[in-house]
Amino acid sequence: MIILAIDPGFDRVGVAILEKNIGGKETLLFSTCIITDKKQTFPNRLKEIGDALSGIITTHKPESIAIEKLFFAKNTTTALGVAEARGVISYEAAKHGLIFYEYAPNQIKLAVTGYGSATKENVHTMTTKLINTNNKKMLDDEVDAIAIGLTCFACERFNH
Repeated sequence: MIILAIDPGFDRVGVAILEKNIGGKETLLFSTCIITDKKQTFPNRLKEIGDALSGIITTHKPESIAIEKLFFAKNTTTALGVAEARGVISYEAAKHGLIFYEYAPNQIKLAVTGYGSATKENVHTMTTKLINTNNKKMLDDEVDAIAIGLTCFACERFNH
């Protein structure tokens, strides 16, 4: 099973492609951060996200997508932008026929660390212990996407 894992945003979108075979360990096939150009209009930034994701899906051919549920914190303006980016991500997933899974932040923390109120640092530490990242230098969003992918493998029963 190959999954596309996404940490949604509009400045940066964390992306990871993970694979797991029956009885096997998870493998990180690809990860990146889609960083949009802040000089562009918001609609053009959304298009950048969609175009980049479409290319990643076409190249890696995942069967499903795992994405973090939107959590409204204090800054609703940012949350609205992330919600719009999430819409573009959802559209690209549907366009490519991906099965859709979503997880709340506390589900991701629990799956990766065993504690639903873990800190971001705890999640990052455990993520890099659970999967080989080849010591690649990564932005937080990229590590978060890997954690979301690991959560999907921990929570779902796949038949292949």
